[in-house]
Order: sequence, then C-alpha cells, then structure tokens
Amino acid sequence: MINEAIRANRVRLIDAEGNQVGVVSLAEALAAADAAELDLVQVTEDDPPVVKLLDFGKFKYKQKRRTHQSKTKSHVTHIKEIRLHPKTSQHDIDYRLEHAREFLTRGDKVLVSVVFSGRELAHLDAGTEMLQRIAEQLSDAAKVEVPPKREGRRMTLMLAPK
Repeated sequence: MINEAIRANRVRLIDAEGNQVGVVSLAEALAAADAAELDLVQVTEDDPPVVKLLDFGKFKYKQKRRTHQSKTKSHVTHIKEIRLHPKTSQHDIDYRLEHAREFLTRGDKVLVSVVFSGRELAHLDAGTEMLQRIAEQLSDAAKVEVPPKREGRRMTLMLAPK
C-alpha cells in the first residue's frame, strides 16, 4: 500500500536513508513524506505496520530492471532432435552430427532418434550400433544422459552438453 491507502493509525517509520525513526501516527508519517517529497510505502503488515519513505516510481523502475536482467542472463535448455534411419548414409550422418555439435556448444540437449520402418525392425542391432557410434563421435562435446532405448518403432539416445 502507498500513501493514503495505508489504514493503520500508528506506524513504524523508516526514513529514506534506512534509519528507523520509531512508532509515529500516520498523519506524522504522511507529513514527513510530504516534507521529503517522497512516497510513504507500507513494507510489512506487522502490528504496527512498517512504512518506509522512498520514491515509489524509482523503486518500481529498479525492480522491473532487476527482473528483466535476471531473465536475460538465464538460458533455457531446448531439446533438439536429429532423426535417422538404419540405412542413412555416412555422409548424411556426418552432416547431422555437425548440427548436433553446434546445438551442444550452444547449451542445448540433443535427442538422436533412429526410426525403423517395415522390415528394418528385424535389425534393431544396427540401430543400437549406429547410436553408440554417434555417442562416441560426439564424446568430446557431449555426455550420454539417457542410453539408447527402444520405444515402439524408434530408438532414442539423449545427449547433454559437457
């Protein structure tokens, strides 16, 4: 609450420098705020409530800047997926591994999926071998977070940046 919105009769006043003035009436606190050309802001709901003299607009601005800066410094980890088939050629695998390395250096996780179709399901060992080779080739930039596992028609491997 701010200025006239404060409903208590007696308040504990803190001045603009942070020094405690003491318990005063609300009228005295409002007069002190007027004299200092600042706002009277209620800080806590205690008995008596604690109020502080400060420039409310400046306070809200600084608070907004702090939250904005904390958002800009945080990095959200995304999961990027790379899909392959058991018959994918080595050149195409190398090309996709370049992208995976790029994603990992950016700080994103990479989900490598081998999708089986039709008679390819009879050769699951080829998919496991392919995922193990990929994990070895990216071992300098990534660590295996979830080892190769089969889910229906696909086999997946989750890599996280080192």
